[in-house]
Amino acid sequence: MENGKTETAIFAGGCFWCTEAFFTDLKGVEKVTSGYIGGTVANPTYKEVCTGTTGHAEAIQITYNPEEVAYEDLLEIFFATHDPTTLNRQGADVGTQYRSEIFYTTPAQKASAENFIKLLTDQNIYEGKKVVTKISSASTFYPAEEYHQDYYAQNSNQPYCQMVITPKLDKLKKNYKNKLKQ
Repeated sequence: MENGKTETAIFAGGCFWCTEAFFTDLKGVEKVTSGYIGGTVANPTYKEVCTGTTGHAEAIQITYNPEEVAYEDLLEIFFATHDPTTLNRQGADVGTQYRSEIFYTTPAQKASAENFIKLLTDQNIYEGKKVVTKISSASTFYPAEEYHQDYYAQNSNQPYCQMVITPKLDKLKKNYKNKLKQ
């Protein structure tokens, strides 16, 4: 899935409105697409995925330049912006579609994800809680409906965005200032 200078990373870490917002402003990230992956239904809709019966996770596909941002940096942001110790949920969002999962597109990404989770575990970052993030080979990624793309940028005043996304985004901007686009 490499294309010249860009590579693709795919992460599921709860609601894709949230995860998309965290990666859009990172240096080296060229595009972030919200969508669905890991299920059994071709071309699923948001309504279908929300039932939890398609097997898909809400996820983001990140197109990035590895010369500007390392995959390990993307992993660091991924783990810093969601709770990888809760199975099939993030906050109030509950169901398999909100699971924590890394969909690797290369063997190197798989190895990096495994090493990162081992490091988090060895350093007891989550104070005894087990990291439940799955690592899976990327299957077909289906872009979500257009109104889900750039959701936070277009709806930042919406109550869900204000309560859930904005505080996390503020923390991200404070802690990762040097990794953000100017």
